[in-house]
Amino acid sequence: MQLFQAGLFPASFTRPKTAFTFAVLDDFLLDNLECGTSAMNYYSKICRLTLSIFPLMVPDRYRELMRAARQWRQCKLYKWHGFAHKDDQLKDGNLALFCPACPQPGINLDMSTGTVTQSDDTPSWLMTRYLVMDGNFKAEHMHLVNPSDKISLMDGLGFMVSDDRYKSHLVIAHDHVQRLEATGIGGCACARHGCFVPHSMVDFQKGKRQMNMDYALSQALNYRTDGISRAITFYDINYQYNKYLKDRITASMYLSIPIGMDIIPGIGLWHVHGHQDSCFVRIDGEIMETLWAPLNIISPLARGMGTPHCKEVLDYQMNDCNFMKMIRIIKSLTTGCTYIVLLVIMHDWLARPVAKFLSRKLKEAIKGAAESKLAFGNLNETAQPDMVILWKEEEAIAHANRAEDPAAMDIYEVRLERGKLRTHPTDTQLLKVAQCRDKLHTQITRFLEMAPTYLGGDVNVNDPDFLVIVRNSLDNNYEDYSDFDEDQNPGPDIHDASIFQPELTVIPLPSNIGEVRCRELGLTNLMKEEISLQEGQANDALHAIRVHLGDKAVIFRNTVQSAKSQASSTRAWTQVCSVETAVNLNASIYSKCRSQLVKLPDHDLLTKYLPLKKEDLKASSVVADPNACGQRDTTLSWFWSLDVQGDTSRNDWMTEFYRVNWLRTKALRDRWNEEVMLVKHEMQWSINFFKHRAKQWLGHMRDATSAGLTGHTCYAARQSHIYDQLAAHAEDSFCKMIVQLQVLVPVPVEVVVATS
Repeated sequence: MQLFQAGLFPASFTRPKTAFTFAVLDDFLLDNLECGTSAMNYYSKICRLTLSIFPLMVPDRYRELMRAARQWRQCKLYKWHGFAHKDDQLKDGNLALFCPACPQPGINLDMSTGTVTQSDDTPSWLMTRYLVMDGNFKAEHMHLVNPSDKISLMDGLGFMVSDDRYKSHLVIAHDHVQRLEATGIGGCACARHGCFVPHSMVDFQKGKRQMNMDYALSQALNYRTDGISRAITFYDINYQYNKYLKDRITASMYLSIPIGMDIIPGIGLWHVHGHQDSCFVRIDGEIMETLWAPLNIISPLARGMGTPHCKEVLDYQMNDCNFMKMIRIIKSLTTGCTYIVLLVIMHDWLARPVAKFLSRKLKEAIKGAAESKLAFGNLNETAQPDMVILWKEEEAIAHANRAEDPAAMDIYEVRLERGKLRTHPTDTQLLKVAQCRDKLHTQITRFLEMAPTYLGGDVNVNDPDFLVIVRNSLDNNYEDYSDFDEDQNPGPDIHDASIFQPELTVIPLPSNIGEVRCRELGLTNLMKEEISLQEGQANDALHAIRVHLGDKAVIFRNTVQSAKSQASSTRAWTQVCSVETAVNLNASIYSKCRSQLVKLPDHDLLTKYLPLKKEDLKASSVVADPNACGQRDTTLSWFWSLDVQGDTSRNDWMTEFYRVNWLRTKALRDRWNEEVMLVKHEMQWSINFFKHRAKQWLGHMRDATSAGLTGHTCYAARQSHIYDQLAAHAEDSFCKMIVQLQVLVPVPVEVVVATS
């Protein structure tokens, strides 16, 4: 005790001859965490600091440093988790931190009634444990020469599972001994915030096998889940892994899941693009891949350690990872503070305000909710009410059956095939075009003959100067929407006089004559008539664009993607070019109509008919490739919602196209609304977690005061004050963030954060 009071930690408790200062041990643990410094390298540094010229003359205390560091690591974990203030029996995972933003009954959820207390309007899916599973094969470990000599200081108290029970499970699974004792590690983490789940990390003996991950998942599902009846698990091979999971759990005496808990399988977004369209739920990124990165720094150093020592090092690294996640849960919005709270919760060294996780997620969720609400509202308002009722019924049936039958979600895929399009016109079709052009030429000639009747006798429609002005206006307003090179998509030369093209004849309409001249001639009524005509032609052009883009999407999905040879691929792309030509033609017609409307006064149609952009004319990836990267939040362009009823009444294919997009846009809106609600609850759960820890330390302080332990009292008071400050800071930051977002994004945001 005299050595401890002097700030020295003895290398032996029976015959102390060597001691390390607390500062040296803290510095070593921090170097080991952040830099991956091994004990050998750290002791070499100490030797060189002691005698820089003759470091070899310094006594070798490397083994003593290893032993003292293990004990010091254990002492700090006991102190941080309050076991220096109580004599409670340690249980699995008691020396590990978990995610403050995940629902934990009895900690950040009220369990006073014996069940998770919820308000009547709170949806049941909020109380869900999200888990992601994965393995890491860099954390290898060699067999020990004398394994019986190794003693574990904290078997099963951290993140690695207890050894004896896990090995008994492997014996039942008929495991075989390999050259390495462990070829890697695997386990579970919180899928939303990336925190390792305590007592759910296991060793691999031969690859990432089901028996290893079964044990990890079983332990994770039983960690602080009393009252939680649903878990969503994400695993890159979940489609196969989950098939017989319940059968394997039922057959093993070492595996169990909470009674009544439903397990919903999913696949991480990083892996799902390599799976079939019928695979399950998705989630952002691949959280476990990012968690292995800091562990990979320390894993090579632990390869030759004793098994207990190796697990303790990994436990300490994972605990530090969870701690850093915990302090980054909130965002500091107050810059220029006059004080800085010293956060001495875990390492007694952190001294800075902390960052942005939940606040960033809330910003993204509110923005996504606003955009998806607008997109779905535009689509839903113009759809036929009978169609909407039918689509809602299909959605309800799919959601009710998707757990037992994943094929129920096929309603989100196109179920109608399109016929093949002809790529080259026949002689009959060319003759038909010629006849149409001849008829158009006759109509234009009659119009020009009657033009003086409408425009007045002073107007000469055959005036060459007048026609040149109009033609120049036409050429200047032409916009090319083609995505292809001219060699791939040759078109007729509009300046070739040998081609009979009456559709290029300039008609003396009020928009071409000009507003000033029209008012001089008293043609105000004609301008109103032309506005109606231009609006109708714009609607026709947009309808044709929508139909052809739907055709293009189906060609991509059914022909281009399924092409097995160069010949079939070439034919498929020829069809794409043919449809693309039709899309570009109608886009040019629409662009010309809009440019004419710009010249006409006294209307507000330009707010309805927006300029077309090239990105608006791409085939809908929802139909062409629904699992393509980056398509999760994609919605249809503005012109798709102008005339849903008209499109669906004329064309079965467009009905199917709108059905799929309506369902997907509604799902997108619902997902963002759920995300807003979930993030706000996670904010409240984080505050509750900090308040719970503050209350725990306050109780320790009172017990220590009653026992007359001054040091224990001071430490507990400091810890309680720190957690109170974290709770107050989180509450204040979240409230300010919600107020700011209500100003920036006018979306109803129901504040969940309490002010007590």
